[in-house]
Amino acid sequence: MNAWIEKQRHLIDFTLASLARRRTKNLGLLLVYALLVFVLASVALYTHALRQEAAQVLKHSPEVILQRMVAGRHDLIPPGYIEKIGRIRGVQTIEGRLWGYYYDPVVKANYTFMAPSAEAVRPGTLVVGPAVARSRGLAPGNTISFRAYSGKLFSFTVAGALPHASELVSADLVLMSEADFRAFFEYPAGHHTDIALSVANPLEVRTVAAKLAAALPDSRPILREEVLRTYASIFDWREGIVLALLSAAIFAFAILAWEKASGLSAEEKREIGILKAIGWETGDVIKMKLWEGGLISLTAFLVGFIAAYLQVFRFGAPLFEPVLKGWAVLYPRFELVPAIDGLQVATLFFFTVFPYMAAVLVPIWRAAITDPDSAMRS
Repeated sequence: MNAWIEKQRHLIDFTLASLARRRTKNLGLLLVYALLVFVLASVALYTHALRQEAAQVLKHSPEVILQRMVAGRHDLIPPGYIEKIGRIRGVQTIEGRLWGYYYDPVVKANYTFMAPSAEAVRPGTLVVGPAVARSRGLAPGNTISFRAYSGKLFSFTVAGALPHASELVSADLVLMSEADFRAFFEYPAGHHTDIALSVANPLEVRTVAAKLAAALPDSRPILREEVLRTYASIFDWREGIVLALLSAAIFAFAILAWEKASGLSAEEKREIGILKAIGWETGDVIKMKLWEGGLISLTAFLVGFIAAYLQVFRFGAPLFEPVLKGWAVLYPRFELVPAIDGLQVATLFFFTVFPYMAAVLVPIWRAAITDPDSAMRS
């Protein structure tokens, strides 16, 4: 065992010396190789972190949201629906929610107005999201006015701002009392925007949704897992767009790597001939060249992956953020929590390292079995 390790150590020493003799060529290949890994790893890390962030945000969202549909459009829930839902077995909690959108022409952005049931907001006051406070320069005690869709002007006092930690879900949020919400949007008494439900047994969520659809045919139950799946599809689509845009560069590298790996220069063939002439076995030559390919590909993978990690989780992925993150006037400011998917890393490793190693093997084997005299003359 010690002899085998000692032999591999000598092979690695010789390989490093051989790489150093052609340092310009190998450094160029290493740079391009690492750049390819950097691009692919950046896209993979960023989209995976966004998926994890969405999953964390939606973890505490309602298991089922019930909306009423009229002519294919979302309509208000009239009185009586909550009582009907309460008779369905399996439903644990029911909450009629009040929320709506308001376009603010001052900052040319949409706000989400909501009357929370859990958090008490005094009439005549507002609690605003971090992006709303930032864009309008609001602070506790300030007064702000909004013109309702009816044309009436409403003035509110800012009671506070939501914490920055919740900005991902509360950037454009404006919380107000139920009385102010109904007066501002002229909501009829007893009507709600939608109904949020929780189910006692998570395995019965689909069963409860089917019962809801049967009991209230004009309603549409939306499951939390469907929302998560929609977000995942959006991130997958954006990831595909970026990779499609970069496909030309990836293809160019593949050609370069294949040409480099599948052919040996005259200098390399002469080197192999000399090694065979001084007593190296064919297996030793192949091992030495495999170490060469392995050192280049592993170094490129590590450099590219570490650079991608720093770019995404340390510097906020400025290269790909506009495409992968989307765009909005009141976009939340948040930092992605580092999250690495082992399967994703293994897939990236397999498709960037193994093809190069495979391409290296065939020409080396051909050169290694060639007569030393012929190899040196070539």
